[in-house]
This record gives sequence, structure tokens and C-alpha cells, in this order.
Amino acid sequence: MDTEIKDAIKAYKEKQFEYKQFLAAVLAFFREHPDLNQDPLPIIHSIKSRLKDPSHLEDKLIRKKENGVLITKENIFNEINDFIGVRVLYLYQDQFIFINDAINKKIESGDWIFLEEPKAYTWDPESVSFYENLNLLTEKRETHYTSIHYLVKPNPKSIICCEIQVRTLFEEIWGEIDHSINYPHPTNSIACREQLRVLSKLVSTGTRLADSIFRSHNEYHEQTKK
Repeated sequence: MDTEIKDAIKAYKEKQFEYKQFLAAVLAFFREHPDLNQDPLPIIHSIKSRLKDPSHLEDKLIRKKENGVLITKENIFNEINDFIGVRVLYLYQDQFIFINDAINKKIESGDWIFLEEPKAYTWDPESVSFYENLNLLTEKRETHYTSIHYLVKPNPKSIICCEIQVRTLFEEIWGEIDHSINYPHPTNSIACREQLRVLSKLVSTGTRLADSIFRSHNEYHEQTKK
């Protein structure tokens, strides 16, 4: 292992305790937020989290160096923002509004700050309109990747950052399959790439159908109350 990479990994290991502390705080926010966890149908379906493993970090730093980006102990915390990650999953798109509102209120309170403006990754024109109406930047990825990303820090001076990904369960299925065959190295199979594109369209259809089902369900209950 190169000395620069070895020293960069050591610098990360020395900060792992602080990362674990912030990860715990972010998880507590989503798990205990009263508006997002009300019975009988909580807004948040489930939560995943991870602390980057040093061996995975080594592989990432090697790949970056091969692509002409040298990560050292001096710049590692500026160049890499996903040492800790939280993934928030929900059932249907309308629920996202409440999750986004909760995160924005956390920012407005001063408990967190955004490292950069949140961004919605989507290939679907209808989803683009949905996210733009919520004042979110949107970006299209040719891979058909779909998720909303937030990078949050505990305060302006901290180097600690958490990447929060928010997506539906349908989008999570696509993401897990894509990750399995494209990470850390992309597949060279043209068939797999095409099948993933088809799957992304099925996922989008599933998410829309889930929205329609729950809207119909809510309308029915509103009518029966009258």
C-alpha cells in the first residue's frame, strides 16, 4: 500500500469515534421523530446505516489514484463525504414530502447544516417535476439511479459529515441489485446494463402504482367519514 493511502486511512481511523457519535445522533433523529413514526402507518418504513470499512476505503482510494485523484491525510475529509451513511426507506412517493420537511426543519433549527445543497437523482420526467416543486436540485444519471441525497454536518467547523439517502422500497430493490453487480467495479455485461434500465422503469411504475393505491385508500376513508 502506498504511504499516502496508508496515512490517509490512519487519519480516518483516528476519527472513527467521532463519526460513530454523529451516526448515532442521525439514526436517533429518524428513529424517534414523532411525525415520521406514527402508528398505524409510519412515514419511515425502515432505516439502514453503515460506517465505511477501512478495507473498502483502501480500495476506493486506490481506484481514485488510478483515475488521477490522490487522497492524502491532508485532504481526505474534504474529498470523501460518505464515511458514514444513513438510508431512509419509505413506501410511496407522497411520504417523501414529510421526510424532506423534517430534515429541512432540522437544518433551520441549527442542529445540522448542509455541506451542499440536497440533490434528487432521477431519470423520470414526472419525478423531476415532483422534486423541483419541493425546491430540490435534480440530476439525471444515465444508469437510471434514483435517490435523494443530503450531506449534513453537526456544525460549520466540523469535518464530520453524514450522507443521507432517501428512497422508496421499490427504488431500494433496484439499488441493491445495481450495487451487487456494479460495485466496486462496473459490470461489462451489456445485457445486465440493459436489464437494469428495464428494471428501473418497472420500479418507477411500481412507485406510481403504490402512490395511486394509497391515495385511493385515503380518499375512501375520507368519504366514509362524511
